[in-house]
Amino acid sequence: MNAPGHPMLYPGRPVLYIVVCATPRARVIGELVESVVRRGWAPYVIATPQAMKFIDSDALAELTGAPVRHEYKSPDAPDVLPDPDAVLVCPASFNTINKWAAGISDTLALGLITEAIGMGLPLIAAPAVNSAQAAHPAFERNVDTLRAAGVVMLYGPGIWEPAPPRSGGAPFDQELALTALDEVRDRLGSL
Repeated sequence: MNAPGHPMLYPGRPVLYIVVCATPRARVIGELVESVVRRGWAPYVIATPQAMKFIDSDALAELTGAPVRHEYKSPDAPDVLPDPDAVLVCPASFNTINKWAAGISDTLALGLITEAIGMGLPLIAAPAVNSAQAAHPAFERNVDTLRAAGVVMLYGPGIWEPAPPRSGGAPFDQELALTALDEVRDRLGSL
């Protein structure tokens, strides 16, 4: 379904919301967007307000054909976001993971992903945290909460593990997210 007043750049493809949080990994989100387009998705980028400092919203709008949304629209304005078929939260910050698990939706990004759980949408999250953040007792508990709610968390031993603070972070293999999205697209195609 297309949003009123906004032409879809990739018609006929499943719609993917890519929710971007404020972490250094957000600087290269354009590479992931290009990859999901090559894999057959119609991506739309939704950023947390703080993530806007890390991304090139003009370049992302050109890649997706839609503006990067980071705040709620005016009630009378048409929505540029079609309904999603799946949602990828990448990079998922410590703050967003903890708020999401607690059901807090004080930004557009959090509002969409908290609602997506209740809508039963396929959800994938790729945390971008350091080892000190991951050691906080709330983090592991909240990862478990989101997993129990059906979120595919690309985190843990043998998947992705955080690096120490101020080390530049552990590299993230975007192939993890792409493989998880391929599985979602295959399930959507078989419905």
